[in-house]
Amino acid sequence: MKKDLTRNEHYIKEMRKGLLAWYDFARGSRVLYVGDEKDPTAELLLGRSGEIIGADGTDTGQGLRVTVVPFPQSVVEAFVTAHQGQYDYLICIETLEQEEHPEEILRIWRTLLSDRGILLLGMNNRFATRFFCGDRDKYTGRNFDGIENYYRAYMKKEDVFHGRMYDHAELVRMLAQSGFGHQRCYSVMAGLQNPSHLFAYGYQPREDLSNRLFPAYDTPETVFLDEEVLYHSLIDNGMFHQMAGAYLFEAAAAEEVMLTDALQITCSAERARKNAMATIIRERGDVVKRNLYPEGRERLTQMVTYVEDLRAHGLRVIDMELREEGLVMPCIDAPTGQLALKEMLLTDREAFLQAMDHFRDLVMRSSDVVGEEYTKELGPTLRYGYLDLVPLNSFYMDGTFVFFDQEFREERYPAYAVLVRMLMTFYFGNGALTRIMPQDELFARYDLADYKDNWCRMEWRFVSKLRNENELYDYHRQIRKDANTVNSNRQSINYPAGEYERLFVDIFQHADTRKLILFGSGLFAKRFLELYGADYPVYAIVDNQEKRWGETLGDIEIHSPELLTRLDIGEYKVIICIKNYLSVMRQLREMGVMEFGIFDPARDYPRRRHPVDPAVSNPEVHNPDKKYHIGYISGVFDLFHVGHLNLFRRAKALCDYLIVGVVSDKGVIRHKGVAPFVPFEERIELVRGCRYVDEAVEIPLDLNGPKEALALYHFDAMFQGSDHMNEDYWIEMKEYLQEHGVDMVFFPYTLSTNSTNLKALIEKKLV
Repeated sequence: MKKDLTRNEHYIKEMRKGLLAWYDFARGSRVLYVGDEKDPTAELLLGRSGEIIGADGTDTGQGLRVTVVPFPQSVVEAFVTAHQGQYDYLICIETLEQEEHPEEILRIWRTLLSDRGILLLGMNNRFATRFFCGDRDKYTGRNFDGIENYYRAYMKKEDVFHGRMYDHAELVRMLAQSGFGHQRCYSVMAGLQNPSHLFAYGYQPREDLSNRLFPAYDTPETVFLDEEVLYHSLIDNGMFHQMAGAYLFEAAAAEEVMLTDALQITCSAERARKNAMATIIRERGDVVKRNLYPEGRERLTQMVTYVEDLRAHGLRVIDMELREEGLVMPCIDAPTGQLALKEMLLTDREAFLQAMDHFRDLVMRSSDVVGEEYTKELGPTLRYGYLDLVPLNSFYMDGTFVFFDQEFREERYPAYAVLVRMLMTFYFGNGALTRIMPQDELFARYDLADYKDNWCRMEWRFVSKLRNENELYDYHRQIRKDANTVNSNRQSINYPAGEYERLFVDIFQHADTRKLILFGSGLFAKRFLELYGADYPVYAIVDNQEKRWGETLGDIEIHSPELLTRLDIGEYKVIICIKNYLSVMRQLREMGVMEFGIFDPARDYPRRRHPVDPAVSNPEVHNPDKKYHIGYISGVFDLFHVGHLNLFRRAKALCDYLIVGVVSDKGVIRHKGVAPFVPFEERIELVRGCRYVDEAVEIPLDLNGPKEALALYHFDAMFQGSDHMNEDYWIEMKEYLQEHGVDMVFFPYTLSTNSTNLKALIEKKLV
């Protein structure tokens, strides 16, 4: 049963409120919102109606008088006649795009506004970068329709209009012709549904946006280009605003109306209320950091304390003053530390290293070391760890780093964890920099390499909690591109159809009759072995890295590519398991090897079935008396007992072919924190020995959820014990499977005997 409002949906709504959460409405204004009362913007406005008193007794609201009407009502003659000139603001987000004649509607809306009234209009941009990167048009569901100005979509009279987007020039003309000649426009990134950054049209961002912006898509599965790497070039070439994700127009009929003076707004509305902030760079030459909720005022007060502490330890920090409107700072005309370091790395390696060493030294002296330097694993512990001491939150001035935006600190925090965050944020979104200087060089330079994973996990725990990544995980999977999918899509447009099929789709052609050799011994090869190693035994692995020769991956030895010259053509099939495969393709062709395929981790390849007894069930034939064809169960199956047997028997009664996934020993330790009583090899043999099981498989360590299992085994139903049916995770998985045409079936839990009870008896030495 789906919940009315999940935490996921709550944070999505909060995120969308960021489009206007920063905006200064005149107190006591009359506001008309055209849309639904449940819209995030409507909730934001209604939350500011009346008096809102903060915890300290001060008025934190704007006393707005808000009216919300659905679009049809806003243009009905009776409503328009009754409310002419009554509103100080009229707000509409996206809805206008679904009307064929928006100019007529804008003219009607203009009559609803007072003489000094303001229209706030949110509209998508048909020239948004995401559409050039492969995202589909939100109204037609096809690629490039908006870019082509919909001439293919609505070229015939009988074509049904579903909506359309406009470019900046079209919107400017449309507003002017409708009487809204006095305009200010903001480019919204990533878009109206994910408004984290707004830039006044024409204002050039002064930071590395590849680190700051997370592109979002309606159909990420069709994206074939990494959008974030384009931002810097678009800015340099004066194309950034023309290709923004969306626009927010502030428009009025009267020239004397004072419009907002913000140049850039960075909004973190999706965070917890105490951490939700908007940072506004203003034309008047200052910057204000504003809490979006009353609970956030304390965070601003803390930031003043943090600045004083950092300054007392010799660090330079931007001056700031806490006022009623927020934390006010001067606007600094200097490159961020991020941009300065990036430029140094591209032009002067030695200067870059010296600057990074200097940054490291600043982190190390940012607070007192408490206690002793225990071990190399722990390193020095700081009294306060300032987690925002990163290049992104600094300016580079006079040969040093001057810090701003220091929101967070933790007591008794490892200095090495702060250093790791410094490095991780520098490289994030700048993959090209790793070719000049790999991250690992700096990890080794600062004595972080041995325990890198520990510090990275600590850094991620901080970031994920701050951004509510766990709550937004499913949402982000829906809107963010997957690197493997992007790579796969790029492949499909780089080759003729026949060659693409041979190289990327039919990679197992001849794999049955020839020796299978993997080229590459990294993550792609490991993934191949996890997914398909049982179906297609690998004869050998070859790699160009001499240091890998003689090592093993799994139990397969890694060789020099020279191994291929000792085999006869037609004796083997090579599968390239490397992300950047072009150089290996050339290498193989130069060696005379033409029989090869390229493994794509994002693709679902057909899998072989391995029934325990082929006579028991034919996986190709469906019995009409069975509800499902292929069923799937996953579990540890430690201390095999009658409860497991009941589960298998009930499942087999409903399906032709039952696959049971068994968690490995490493998987049990990782996910349950304890080792199983019975080793994996014995557990899977017990499962195989059950007459109701047609196939027993090891669950790959990193591909252990129902979503991954569905991609591997293409089942029609998944079976699970009823003891899990009310858990949030399994409710979400059930919804996911149903969306993909798969049933989740819960069987009654066997209360009398289960693994937990048996383990308790063993530990008490009662059995």
